[in-house]
Amino acid sequence: MGSPQEEATALKNRGNDAFKKQDWAGAVAFYSQAIDKFDQEPSFFTNRAQANIKLESYGLAIIDADRALAIDPNNVKAYYRRASANTAILHHREALRDWKLVVKKAPNDATAKLRMAETDKVVKRDAFLKAIEVDDAPSAAEGLDLEHMVVDPSYDGAKLDKEMTLDFIEDMIQRFKDGKKLARKYVFQIIISVMELVKKEPTMVEFDVEEGSEITVCGDTHGQFFDLMNIFKLAGNPSEKNSFLFNGDFVDRGSWSTEIALTLYAYKMLYPTSFFLNRGNHETDDMNRMYGFEGECRAKYNDRVFKLFSESFSALPLATLIGGKYFVLHGGLFSDDKISLDDVRKLDRFKQRQPGQAGLMMEMLWTDPQPEPGRGPSKRGVGLQFGPDITKRFCEDNKLEAIIRSHEVRMEGYEVEHDGRCITVFSAPNYCDSTNNKGAFIKIGPEYKLKFTKFDAVPHPNIKPMAYASNGIQGMI
Repeated sequence: MGSPQEEATALKNRGNDAFKKQDWAGAVAFYSQAIDKFDQEPSFFTNRAQANIKLESYGLAIIDADRALAIDPNNVKAYYRRASANTAILHHREALRDWKLVVKKAPNDATAKLRMAETDKVVKRDAFLKAIEVDDAPSAAEGLDLEHMVVDPSYDGAKLDKEMTLDFIEDMIQRFKDGKKLARKYVFQIIISVMELVKKEPTMVEFDVEEGSEITVCGDTHGQFFDLMNIFKLAGNPSEKNSFLFNGDFVDRGSWSTEIALTLYAYKMLYPTSFFLNRGNHETDDMNRMYGFEGECRAKYNDRVFKLFSESFSALPLATLIGGKYFVLHGGLFSDDKISLDDVRKLDRFKQRQPGQAGLMMEMLWTDPQPEPGRGPSKRGVGLQFGPDITKRFCEDNKLEAIIRSHEVRMEGYEVEHDGRCITVFSAPNYCDSTNNKGAFIKIGPEYKLKFTKFDAVPHPNIKPMAYASNGIQGMI
């Protein structure tokens, strides 16, 4: 037996091995064991912070960086980790402060200089956008004369008239598989049509599964278009009898986000009463600017396409109630036990386009379950966590079987927690080409039993995740 420090270093090395194999959770476990043995070595904390960043536990990464800095106030890696984690949760001012410290302490670090410059740009851009923000901004659709807009003669795809058709969708999907784009006129047409449709839907859509029908609930798809195609292959294509609910986070990170958004919107146009979309925390402007969707819209189409998508995202419902039994929303439950389904029904989502840092909408998009009872701070650094007692009380008070949520990677594609009352479903397998998780979806028939299907990632063209994010952000988060 060596000293506690030697034993701890051996555990850290095992954590490093797990990290190299992209086993982020395993790495965290080894680093935590190392810290339990010896808690005065800053690298144990900075290494765990990096693994927590990979797990999107940004709040925990910031705590680890703080602990490393308490031991060694000059630890450059700790400032690096804290800046990266703050960037990920859009705390750009805090991140900029740390990047400046990194550059001061390591003046030859070119990556840090690039990230400092990029973060400085973001801080200035956010301040500018806030300064010009108006409450009743005109629609991005204003002044678009779709009727007289000409489709480029070189466009060789199917034509879209006023109504969506299955033939158009099939042709569009094939174009996307072939790396082709849609005519801009049709992109505008699809987004505007869906925006009008979802504006008429309540904040919580209520859907009953009729005899001879079923609904498939999917979690995050995050721009992984080829995996979306696999979902339709496994679950069957959408139809009036084969309903779908996509539970937010269609876009960002994956580099086929416009293809996913347009495919889902086209199906919504075709089947408005049997194809449903809940808003996720990535159907928001600040996340889209950071995680690639805005850049992708501009690269493939133009800025107006992003503005229209942004406007349409802010009109999406926040939840769906299936058969009065399953409450489906992207994030999770609330900071206040008094919140009921009626409060969700009454929530006027049109009063605020973006979820902000607090309130009902933010909680619906951002919160996560925890195994401990009660509520706790978020491991992400945004929102909060809720325990099994909170879920039990909410389900009993609202006569629910369970809540179904997404928002977090689950290695098996789904997880049933809180004594069966909290189900997480995540539908982006091998998330970001690095997580080695399965994807899953849930089928619900008229008897309201849940049937889970797990699936692996399928091959896709060689375009990396975050390909459309700014250079300074790629590789940081």
